[in-house]
Amino acid sequence: MHVRKGDTVKVIAGGDKGKVGTVLDINTKRGEVVVEGVNIKTKHVKPAAQGEEGQILKKEFPVHHSNVAVYSTAQQTHSRVGFKVVDGKKVRYLKKTGEVLPERLPEKKAE
Repeated sequence: MHVRKGDTVKVIAGGDKGKVGTVLDINTKRGEVVVEGVNIKTKHVKPAAQGEEGQILKKEFPVHHSNVAVYSTAQQTHSRVGFKVVDGKKVRYLKKTGEVLPERLPEKKAE
């Protein structure tokens, strides 16, 4: 997948076209990403226990990764992602601007 958790992306297709946000979560099996502030829907949640009330939540739902492009905040444009070797390390960069994307190591989950 061309996007990673923590990337800033711009929605290029769909109802939220043009919105910019950060990738919060990725589902590689389905090819979906959850973007902050994009594809917000209303979810009705049943009460979990007796005596508890149900809730109406607004939350972000996934969009397909093909509908987002990595966004450069410095150049204010979106671009496709390429790979190149810099100082013996493989890095991701934006093809349109040549900007090297910061390397984000996967976060370790607390046990």
